Amino acid sequence: MTTVINAQAESSFKSSKYVQRKPFYDFFKRLFDIVFSLVAIILLSPLILIINIAVKATSEGPVIFAHKRVGKGGKTISIYKFRSMVVNAEELIKKFTPEQKAEFEKNFKLDNDPRITKIGNFLRKTSLDELPQLFNILKGDISIIGPRPVTEAETQMYGNYRDMFLSVRPGLTGYWAASGRSTISYKRRMAMEIYYIKNRSVGLDIKIFFKTIISVFKGEGAK
Repeated sequence: MTTVINAQAESSFKSSKYVQRKPFYDFFKRLFDIVFSLVAIILLSPLILIINIAVKATSEGPVIFAHKRVGKGGKTISIYKFRSMVVNAEELIKKFTPEQKAEFEKNFKLDNDPRITKIGNFLRKTSLDELPQLFNILKGDISIIGPRPVTEAETQMYGNYRDMFLSVRPGLTGYWAASGRSTISYKRRMAMEIYYIKNRSVGLDIKIFFKTIISVFKGEGAK
C-alpha cells in the first residue's frame, strides 16, 4: 500500500498543475480549525504552562521561538514553537563540520543537531514543541492539516509548482508529516505535499489526522 501511495505522490510532478477550487471544503475546514484549536488550547493550557516553565528553567532565552515561513499566497507568517535550540543557534551553524553543512543544505535539518537543548530534544521527539502552533491555527496562519510551512528558499525548490504549493494554508501536520517525516527524502516530501494539495478532501484529512496521532505516540520520524 505504501509503495502505491509513494508512486502516486512521485507522479504528482508529472501531471497537471491545475488545482481545483473547493469552497465548501475550505469553509468547513476553517470552521473546524477554529473550534478544534480553541478547545485544544483550553484543555492543554496546564501542559502549555508546565512546558513554559521547563524551557525557561533549563536554558537561557525566550520560551517561544517564531520561525519565519511562507504561508498561503506567499504571505510571510511567523510559526510559533517552544524554543528547542540554544539562543546562539545561528552562530553555531558556522561551526558545523563539512558533513553537517552538506546534510543541512540538502535537507534543511540535521540529525544529532548540536544546537538542540536537552529539553528541546524531548519536546521535538514528542512533538510538544509544536503546541504553540494551536494559536497559529486559531489566527488562520495555518490549518490543522496541510503542507508543512517552509522557508522562502524551500519554496523555490518546487519550481513551476511553487504557486500550487502556496495555494493552500500550510498545516500543523500533513500527508508528509504523518508518513515518516525525517525518514523521507526532501524530494519525495515535495511530491507528497503536491499530491495532498491535488487530492485534498475531508476523507484524506481524517486519515492524516489519525495517522498523525498514531505517529506521535509511536515517536515515528520526529526529530
